[in-house]
Amino acid sequence: MKQRIFMYLFVFAALLVLFQYVNSKRVFEDINNKLSVQKEALEKYKDSIEVLQNDILEVSHFNLDRNEEAISYFESDGYKVSELIPFIKDELYKLNEVKGEHPIIPYASSDGRKMLLNTIKMLNHKWIVADFSDGEFWGELFLTYEITEDKQLKFNLIESFLYPVY
Repeated sequence: MKQRIFMYLFVFAALLVLFQYVNSKRVFEDINNKLSVQKEALEKYKDSIEVLQNDILEVSHFNLDRNEEAISYFESDGYKVSELIPFIKDELYKLNEVKGEHPIIPYASSDGRKMLLNTIKMLNHKWIVADFSDGEFWGELFLTYEITEDKQLKFNLIESFLYPVY
């Protein structure tokens, strides 16, 4: 009788160990599958981040904030670039408030509207690209700017174009 009890306990223990082995093997494989899916997603996201970083570098190539020579040009004259860039943009936007036609935009607006500067991008310490619109017509400008010896800001229109309406 004692032998049978030990035999039943041994078979029960063997079945329990077998059950635990199969169950833990299934759980382990499931975790490995999830891990491999996560690794693939991580690689995909890393590739996406790298593409976006390259796009950002390409887009910001002509940008005053990343142009060390242009920043040094202003700093050598004693200007703080962090304050100067917003000041220059604000001065351009203030031209939108001038009565009558815009002093920089060489195109007349339509139907009582007014051409206004929308977006301004400072390329370096001398050049600005801006777009303008009156709600119906729109175009872009290429400007130069300089700060005179008496600390006045002077803008000069170099080129402009108006997109055709289709």
